[in-house]
Amino acid sequence: MISIEDLYGVLCAVVPLYVTMFLAYASVKWWNIFTPEQCSGINRFVAYFAVPLLSMEFISRINPYKMDLLFMAADGVSKVLILVVLLCWANFSRRGSLEWAITLFSLSTLPNTLVMGIPLLKSMYGDDKEGLMIQVVVLQCIIWYTLLLFLFEYREARLAMLKNFKGSSSSSSFSNSERSKGSFKGVGEVLGSRGSNADEVVNVIVSTPTSQEITENVNTKVAPDPQQFRSMVAAAVDGDDKEVHLFIWRCVCCTSQGFCEQSVQVLRKEESMKRGVESEKTEGIENNTAAISSLSSVMLLQILKTVWLKLVRNPNSYASLIGLSWALVSCRYGIMKPQIVDNSVTILSKAGLGMAMFSLGLFMALQPRIIACGNRMAIYGMLARFLAGPAVMAVASIGVGLRGTMLKLSIVQAALPQGIVPFVFAREYGLHPDVLSTAVIFGMIVSLPITILYYIFLGL
Repeated sequence: MISIEDLYGVLCAVVPLYVTMFLAYASVKWWNIFTPEQCSGINRFVAYFAVPLLSMEFISRINPYKMDLLFMAADGVSKVLILVVLLCWANFSRRGSLEWAITLFSLSTLPNTLVMGIPLLKSMYGDDKEGLMIQVVVLQCIIWYTLLLFLFEYREARLAMLKNFKGSSSSSSFSNSERSKGSFKGVGEVLGSRGSNADEVVNVIVSTPTSQEITENVNTKVAPDPQQFRSMVAAAVDGDDKEVHLFIWRCVCCTSQGFCEQSVQVLRKEESMKRGVESEKTEGIENNTAAISSLSSVMLLQILKTVWLKLVRNPNSYASLIGLSWALVSCRYGIMKPQIVDNSVTILSKAGLGMAMFSLGLFMALQPRIIACGNRMAIYGMLARFLAGPAVMAVASIGVGLRGTMLKLSIVQAALPQGIVPFVFAREYGLHPDVLSTAVIFGMIVSLPITILYYIFLGL
């Protein structure tokens, strides 16, 4: 059970973060020290310097040859399951979106293991579990934060490509519409040039009446008048109907057994024009389908190229790669990090967590209220963080074979509060930072009693 000393150790790790966040909040809200532009600059410093150096320092400390592969497999499987479900929801559901898939992935899979997890779980399950939590932090830095950056960059590149495509297609559709207006002027000629209505499309359905209708018409000696035909078509254009059903009556006024030549001439013009329009429409649909398919492939390649170029320029990618490379070499050959290099890294990495919390406080001060996303979104965020994440982690842990203390540890670790780094990324890319900030703030407030409840429940 957690003792008073253990609880005090957790508070010693958490309270300084709240002090830093409060100072940042007061500096903007009450003291007017920083402007919104300066706050944005501080966040960029955190995203491009403090967090990458902090990640590199932690990654370089581990021994990659002595990792708990089963525990890491459970952690990885749980995150992959959630990601697959969210991406399917974003692509196949009418209410799904890539933006919310990214945010929900951050909420349900990326806890604050570094700040809250290490001191809290070490007090619950023993000092030997500290190394296990560091391994989880390292995997987050190497794999999951990099994947999160990829999703952010993919979203930005896709939005940019779609914006350019819509701009070009708008100008193209305008030209096509001008050509289309000219192609339908034949209708106006048939109707006798009826002004602006001549540009509208009239669907003329030509059919042959039954023998009974023909007999009745012949007996009554009623022949179709061409002018009456034009009036029927014109009435359809002037009215709401776009479809005229015309019967071809056998003409009793002509000496031949055929149809009235005047009516047939008009009908042939209408029917010929109708076939031409349908042919153009079919050909246009086929061409558009092929163009869209080709364009989709080109857009996907361009998006992936843009994402790759941005990722190779992102310092977080270099930090993970350099830290892992050093860990592999140092543990394999027993090489110690030079003191001058270690000091150059730690001078900024030690400020990483504090500056991340400072950025969080600045963001809170710039919002009209503390719960920036609203009560409803805050509740959804808490459910994703403290229910969905631990539930999927439990399924994945049982599936890979974790039992006993390791199973309990994996579930409690998934129920930790929201990580700070995903908020830094969300604010940098402008994707739901209000939801992430609320999850971080209230997550750290309610995480201690929730984690203790999980600990007690799993211990029964």
